Amino acid sequence: MLTLWLITDNKPGHRSQLQGLAQALAARTAVEAHWIDAPTGRSALWQFISGRFPPGAGLPDPDLILVAGHRTHLAGLAARRARGGRLIALMRPSLPLACFDLCVIPEHDRPPARANVIATRGVLNTARPSAAREADRGLFLIGGPSKHHGWDTAGLLAQLDAILAASPGMRWTLTTSRRTPAEAESALLALRERGVDVRPVADTAPGWAMAQVARSAQAWVTEDSVSMVYESLTAGAATGLLAVPRQGETRITAGVAALQREGFVTAFADWQREGHLRAAPARLAEADRVAEAVLSRWPM
Repeated sequence: MLTLWLITDNKPGHRSQLQGLAQALAARTAVEAHWIDAPTGRSALWQFISGRFPPGAGLPDPDLILVAGHRTHLAGLAARRARGGRLIALMRPSLPLACFDLCVIPEHDRPPARANVIATRGVLNTARPSAAREADRGLFLIGGPSKHHGWDTAGLLAQLDAILAASPGMRWTLTTSRRTPAEAESALLALRERGVDVRPVADTAPGWAMAQVARSAQAWVTEDSVSMVYESLTAGAATGLLAVPRQGETRITAGVAALQREGFVTAFADWQREGHLRAAPARLAEADRVAEAVLSRWPM
């Protein structure tokens, strides 16, 4: 039995990464997983100095301690010092890489070539292909402005209009994100008149969007929503990019551009020119790949 401690700051994206790797490990070996809320900075520092980790009291000693998010790193070090186990950081940690037994870092963060580093295509996630995928079902995943992207509601609506006009046989669902501007969400609600099942993010339960991706043959994602791009590819959906203004070239936009060059995603302009949405050359399965590497490195 592999005992996991998953130390979380409870941010949805970070929790999804931890869960993705835990699920991939559980698909390969018997796992007992324990979720632990990360203590605050001063508490974590005191726990590390004292060699005690009260949040783990009553739990079996961990074989693996998984952390994701800056607030969890010192807590993970305290847990390992107090109770043993291997410490795995998901995403580039804020502390030196040598502090961790393994660091799982997205390629766009330019990880160094080190024995304790695994580079991944995007961050890990919980997406999986589904036998319930329907060839006539499509999904629009709408994000919002970020530090890497601006926003253009009129331009977005024009792209959606072109896709809807070209796919009269598709059943479309659309959902928004917490970053979607209110005026954009109001404009998107009007697509219900064209038969689109519009579900604002506030009206959806946790995990709902992931379930829709698994059921959809194709998904169009605004290019600012990088996590959803990788989740769509991991679920095995043909993935298109809805263009939004870029705030210069960054490591994030460079990562998405690489996916486009290698044929994993189809940009809207390419779809207009070619007339179809390309299937990816392979499904991304990074959580599975990392899980296999972990079990190969430390047979348990």
